[in-house]
Amino acid sequence: MTDDDAQIMTGQQVADLLQVSPRTLKKWRQTRTGPPYRRMGRHVRHLRREVLALFEALAMYA
Repeated sequence: MTDDDAQIMTGQQVADLLQVSPRTLKKWRQTRTGPPYRRMGRHVRHLRREVLALFEALAMYA
């Protein structure tokens, strides 16, 4: 695992990485269909490695 993989990302950063809107990311959280996340108080954070793992897993269903 590299330091990049352990990077903590904001919702905006994840939305930019996946090329979706922050609103889409929020809908995914509400329906539990998006990347794993953690709450720090009112702040939502994602681990880059988990976001990329979800994206890689989606390729298996294409």
